Amino acid sequence: MKVFKSRFLLLTFLLPLCMNAQEYRPTVENIEARKWFQDSRFGLFIHWGVYSVLGDGEWVMNNQNISIEEYEKLPNFFNPISFDPKKWVSMANDAGMKYITITSRHHDGFSMFDSKVTDYDIVDATPYGKDIIKMLADECRKQGIKLFFYYSLLDWNRDDYFPRGRSGKGILGRGEGDWKDYIDFMKSQLKELLTNYGKIGGIWFDGHWDQKEWDGNKYGELKVDWHYDEIYGMIHRMQPQALIGNNHHIGVIDGEDFQMFEKDLPGNNSTGWGTPADQIGSVPLEVCETINGSWGFNLQDRKHKSDKELIHYLIKAAGYGSNMLLNVGPMPNGEIQPKHESSLKAIGDWLKQNGETIYGTRKGPIPPNDDYVSTQRGKTVYVHILNPEIDLIHTDKVPFRIKEISDMKNKTKLDYRNDRFGLSIDVSNLLKDDLDTVIKIELR
Repeated sequence: MKVFKSRFLLLTFLLPLCMNAQEYRPTVENIEARKWFQDSRFGLFIHWGVYSVLGDGEWVMNNQNISIEEYEKLPNFFNPISFDPKKWVSMANDAGMKYITITSRHHDGFSMFDSKVTDYDIVDATPYGKDIIKMLADECRKQGIKLFFYYSLLDWNRDDYFPRGRSGKGILGRGEGDWKDYIDFMKSQLKELLTNYGKIGGIWFDGHWDQKEWDGNKYGELKVDWHYDEIYGMIHRMQPQALIGNNHHIGVIDGEDFQMFEKDLPGNNSTGWGTPADQIGSVPLEVCETINGSWGFNLQDRKHKSDKELIHYLIKAAGYGSNMLLNVGPMPNGEIQPKHESSLKAIGDWLKQNGETIYGTRKGPIPPNDDYVSTQRGKTVYVHILNPEIDLIHTDKVPFRIKEISDMKNKTKLDYRNDRFGLSIDVSNLLKDDLDTVIKIELR
C-alpha cells in the first residue's frame, strides 16, 4: 500500500473538448506566441525535485532502483528554505534569457505544485509546504519572463501508469492499474497548471519514448495511446497562446507548436537517439542542453562546460534556426550552484554586446559548421567566426545582392566575391577574437 493516495475529482476537473489535435489550427494568439518564441532565442531550463536531496541526478530512482516505499521518504527531507524566486528570475534576466521552463512533475511522479488530485506534492508531502510554482509564476510576471511547465508523461510511482514502460523496471513496489485512470489524472493535473498560475508560455512534455522499446538503434512501436488529441485540445482551448512541445525524438505530431532537440543541434545525432534531419518540422525549434553533465542536481558532476563552449552552443543553436534552453539543477536548499550562476552571468555579459546577432534572428544563408555560423535579421546577415584560425569563409553563392561586408566591431570592410563559384569572404587580415568574431553582410 502506498503512503500517498490519489484524490480524484475528475468529473469536475475534466474540460469538455470542442476540438482535438487533428482539427487544430493555430489561433492568432498562438501564431504571435510562436514568433515571440523564435525571437527570444534563449531560455532557462530548471530541473528540480525531491531527487535533489540525494544529489545524484533526476533519474536516481531508476538508476539506483530505489523502491517506492523508500523513495516516498524523500519529501520529508525536502525543505528548500533558501529558495528565492526573485533571485532565480533576476538571474535569468541578467543572463539574457526570455523565458523559464521548470519541472512541474518529473518521472518520479512527485508534483512540485499544489495539486488537488494527489497528496504526493510539495505542499502536502514536504515540511516546506509552499507552492514554489506559484511563487515562481508570480515573480516571472513581475519581471516580464514567460513561464513554461515541463510535465512528465511517464511515472515511476503510480499504479495506473500501466502497462509499464521500458524504464523503472527494477523499482520495487510498482503495482498494476488502469491506463484510463492515468490519462484522467494527467488531464486533471494539466488543467490545474493551466488554471491556477495565470497565462503561461506553454507545456513541455517528456517521456513519450518510455512506451517504445529501444534496440539501441531505433524505437519500436508505441504500446499505448497517449490521448494527445484530447490533451493537446484541452491545452489549446484553455490557453490558446500556450505553446505545446513534446520531447519524443520524432517528427512533429499534429497539435504541437514547437519542436525540441535534447542535447543535439537540429538534425545532428551525437546521442544516438536524436531526431533525424528529415523529421525536422516547420514549427519553431528549441535545443536543450546542460551546463555540466546532469539535468538534476548531481553532487559529483565535474563535467562543467566552459563559458566559451556554452556561448558557442548558443550561437550554433541560433545558426541552426533554434532557441537554446540551458539547464540548471538547483540544490535541495533552493540555491543555484555558484558555478552555474557564474556561467549564466558570462553568457549575459556576452549577449549585452552581441544580442542583436541572436535575438530576433532566423537561420542565415550560410550553412552552419564548427568554424562559423550565420544568423539573419531583415537585410543584415551576421556571420560568427568561431575558429580564429580560418582565413576564408566559403559557401555556395547566396541569392542576394550584397551591399557590403564588414567587421562588426571595428567596421573594417572585407573583400569578397559572390559568383557562380560561390560566396568567398577574405578574413585573413581580420583581427579575430578567440571567443567569437562577428562580421556583417549588408544586403541591398
